[in-house]
Amino acid sequence: MKLAVFSAKSYDRTYLDKVLSERYPQLCSIEYHAFALSEETVPLAKGSDAVCVFVNDKIDACVLRALHASAVRAILLRCAGFNHVDLVTAKSLNLFVANVPAYSPEAVAEFAVALIQTLNRKTHRAYNRVREGNFNIEGLLGNTLHGKTVGIVGVGRIGLAAARIFHGFGCRLLAHDPFAGEEFAQFGTLVDLDTLLQESHIVTLHCPLVEGTRHLINESTLARMRPGAMLVNTSRGGLIDSAAVIEVLKTCRLGGLALDVYEAEGELFYNDHSGEIIDDDVLMRLMSFPNVLLSGHQGFFTREALTEIADVTLANLSAFVDERPCPNSLISERDIVVRRETAPVRL
Repeated sequence: MKLAVFSAKSYDRTYLDKVLSERYPQLCSIEYHAFALSEETVPLAKGSDAVCVFVNDKIDACVLRALHASAVRAILLRCAGFNHVDLVTAKSLNLFVANVPAYSPEAVAEFAVALIQTLNRKTHRAYNRVREGNFNIEGLLGNTLHGKTVGIVGVGRIGLAAARIFHGFGCRLLAHDPFAGEEFAQFGTLVDLDTLLQESHIVTLHCPLVEGTRHLINESTLARMRPGAMLVNTSRGGLIDSAAVIEVLKTCRLGGLALDVYEAEGELFYNDHSGEIIDDDVLMRLMSFPNVLLSGHQGFFTREALTEIADVTLANLSAFVDERPCPNSLISERDIVVRRETAPVRL
């Protein structure tokens, strides 16, 4: 097998090579590409049996058809989100598509809490002051989290990990999730979205980006939030209507905004643009607010998470090669059987 890895950074190479040599030494050879997968870069996949992509790679119908024409038969996502993949076209082409549904959920949950505490207690501003010899604490006033109401939108593995942390802080917890199991009951109460928005001092998003959740936070839902509340998103940028949130920030109705993701991050995140002019007026406006904290989609970025991502990604490929059922397949087992009968793996 030959695997082409797109949007590859040094850490991708380190952890994929390590897991490959230790656990799957005979599975495949890997070719790394720093470029994102797109219509322009898809020729780089020629000669590969499978491709491995990340959150900002473009896997639309055009790219999928080009991959299929190049004899690529498997698409491995080294991420949980799959909103950037045209699964309908992938299914029609009998392609194997699998993701990493959850990798170190504690990593993302802990990072969400880190953003909240940084923005709340203004430690980023205090750090800069002290480095300049300024020990004045005026303007650094925060709030005690103990006793505050935290609303968690989406209580999958990451949302539950966040619930455990906030429960330890002594917060009152509300959650909204149409598919929630019973696990959250030990931490708080499941409520409708309106109740969560109206009662929460902090709203943190931990849900996938699908058609039903795109711009979940918009002009209407922002108007229903508690005045002075903090909004946090470490999930997917498209959950928030950025233009709408700017208008609320301008009126000072939103107490704070912490983002590790951004709806137009594709051309920006994971690359150094410090010597360039960033042609994104919405992002630049967001960065101008003193009560907005932005980071570059690093919530997952821990050694433990990278190890798990590499391990599950290669386990998905191994299942494809061995024609075993893959629990992380994004296309039904029935479709996988058709794919195996019509498009055997090139060994």
